[in-house]
Formats: sequence, structure tokens, C-alpha cells
Amino acid sequence: MRIVLTGGGTGGHIYPAVAIGKQMQQDNPDTQLLYIGTNKGMESRIVPGQGIPFEAIEITGFRRKLSLDNVKTVLRFLKGVRRSKALLRKFKPDVVVGTGGYVCGPVVYAAAKLGIPTLVHEQNAIPGLTNQFLSRYASTIGVSFKQSEKLFPKAKKTLYTGNPCATNVLRATAGKGSASLGIPPRSRFVLVVGGSRGAKALNESMVEMAPQLGQIPDVYFVFVTGDSYYASTSSRIEEASPGGVANVKLVPYLNNMAEVLMDATIVVSRSGASSLAEMTALGLPSILIPSPNVTNNHQEANARSLVDAGAAEMILEKDLTGSALLNRIQKLLRDDKLMKQMAEASKTFAMPNSATIIASELKRLQARK
Repeated sequence: MRIVLTGGGTGGHIYPAVAIGKQMQQDNPDTQLLYIGTNKGMESRIVPGQGIPFEAIEITGFRRKLSLDNVKTVLRFLKGVRRSKALLRKFKPDVVVGTGGYVCGPVVYAAAKLGIPTLVHEQNAIPGLTNQFLSRYASTIGVSFKQSEKLFPKAKKTLYTGNPCATNVLRATAGKGSASLGIPPRSRFVLVVGGSRGAKALNESMVEMAPQLGQIPDVYFVFVTGDSYYASTSSRIEEASPGGVANVKLVPYLNNMAEVLMDATIVVSRSGASSLAEMTALGLPSILIPSPNVTNNHQEANARSLVDAGAAEMILEKDLTGSALLNRIQKLLRDDKLMKQMAEASKTFAMPNSATIIASELKRLQARK
């Protein structure tokens, strides 16, 4: 099968597409992939690193307010459609898969106009603008949350698939994540991560907490700052704790996130859908800090679905401080019973066969072609 993948901007859109591609290659090693993204998005770095051929188009997102920039965006969209059609005619895919982000718009739209079967996957509880627009053209809409099925009234077919990142994370090998960070085997550690780009608010909390963490015995803390925040966060922690804190590991980014998650005890994280899929697949207790800077506040909706089931705790960013976060972490670390209950509740959200469900749908779409 020949498959075009598209999705971009953040890891939350990119990694599900990569997971789908990898599942298809696992099912059939002859599967050929092409990823279409933008040169400005993280996909231009992540996708080639995964060994997947990459092509770029130029496109920007719409502003929600009336703006001259939106006129320029329409022109870029039309140009992107023409470029996408040229790439699709050359590659001749059997199916096209879009996983969100504005780059999906011209690619999936072009595929639909060329009569190529398409699947659009929505990761979040509340759909993004691009996926809502594409729902009237796509052959199938896949959703990560059951309650999202009804939010695509114009879709030809809606399918509850879960998030394919859940399948991918279960392929990790226990022990490798700890070893890569220099953490002794079977040690407890708390992973604090602000998403693929990092999060300023979480980094501020890391700086505030760091001097106190040396007083917590037998627990390590892994802080993932994001590339752009690493230097400033590192220097501020060094200033607050000269010589460093022995049980704190500070890194800008994790290329082996699945392996690290496999070994983690607690995760403190934003509540992007792909991250939640990975955490629930592993049954990890979590403390979620939804980003308030996303469309329709969808991260809070994502988080509340887990909080209401007892699978996670939540701190809104407006209430986030280093001391508030540290108190929540210590509360969990001291309560094995609560941690176990949260782990069991987390697993009820897991769909470890998500990538397989999507792969089956792609094969069905190919057969109908």
C-alpha cells in the first residue's frame, strides 16, 4: 500500500501520523510512505528522523478575527492545494491520512478532489478548525474520545479509534528509559514535561521546586524543558541550587519518550491527547496542567475526562506554583493505594489496539477504491 501522511505544527499532530505509518509498515513491510508537512513545523525535523520521506508545502492557519492575513491564507491554501495535487499525482497513494494542523487542509482537500480515499484523525475531545472543515470531504473521521463522534455532523463516517500513540508506546522496552537518563534500575521517578515545545509555566514551577527536591529520598525528577527554554531554566536552577540537585535530571527534549514513560512512576504534563493516550496505555497516574492557549480550551476538556474518572489530578495554569505542584506530587508518592487506584482508572481509557483499528480502516478504504 502507498500512503501519504500529513499533520503538523506540534508533536501532538505528528506522532499519531508516524504511529499509523509504522503500524502499516509492520502489517506489510512493502508499505511505502510519504509525509507532507511544512518546513516551519516540527515535522520537518521529526519525520526525516523517523526514516520517512518528507515533502513540504507552504501554508498558514486562519486567524479567528477578520484580518487581511486571512486573504493571504486563502491564497496560500489554493497554492498549497495545487502543490499537494502535484505531489499526490506523482506518488499515487492508495490513501491519505491527516492528523490535524493547518497543513492537513490543502493536502486532504486535494486528495478528496482527486478521488483518493482519505482518513482524518482527531486527537482531541473538541475538534480543531481544520478537521471540522475537512470532515465534509474525508472518507472517514477517526476520533480519540467516544464523545467526539457526535461533533462531526457532516462526516460521511465517524469511527471511534482511540489515539495510535497508545499502540506505539507499548512497544517500548522497560528499563531503557531509566538507563538513558542515568537513573538506577527500578528507581521511582517523576517525569515533568511541557509538551513537545516545552511550557514556560511548568518550567517556572521546576525552578521553584528544584532546591527542595534533594530532600525527597529515593525519588528522581526528570524535567523536560523544551529546546527554547533549556538554557534559561538550567541556569536558574543552578543559581538557586549551586552545584545542582543530585536527583534532578534536566533535559531539553526526549527522543525516546516512549521508553521514559514506560519506566516513569508519575507524569506531570500538559493534557494534549497524544500524551494522554500514551499515559493511559501504560496506566500511569498523572497530574495534568492544561494549556490555556489552545483552540476551544480543548486541553482542559481532555484533562477533565480523566480527572472525573479518578485517573488524574489537575491544576489549572492560573493556580500553578512550584509549591502547589510539589504538594500534589508528594501526596501521591506517599499514598500507594491512591496511586494504584489512579493507575487502574487510567487503564480504563486505554485503547492499545488503536493503530490496528486505524490500519484496518485504511485497508477497507483501499479495497473500496
